[in-house]
Amino acid sequence: MAETSVLTLRLDSHLKAQLDRLSKATQRSRSFVAAEAIREYVALNQWQIGEVRKALREADRGEFATSQQVQRTIKKWKRRAR
Repeated sequence: MAETSVLTLRLDSHLKAQLDRLSKATQRSRSFVAAEAIREYVALNQWQIGEVRKALREADRGEFATSQQVQRTIKKWKRRAR
């Protein structure tokens, strides 16, 4: 099991009540639910930052979509939106 440490944070009363309801509904501790939410938040943001950095490296190398590629993508998304 990974080493754990204590983190204290402040939540507004509405968010704390939501956390308590979720904790009760899932039969998990408030600490477990909060830690899981933080884990997911950190993972998502690490992934997003990595993707942005990757895109910036591609842009620095001059790797851009052509106008035709952009137009095809726009048309595809317009069709899906209908």
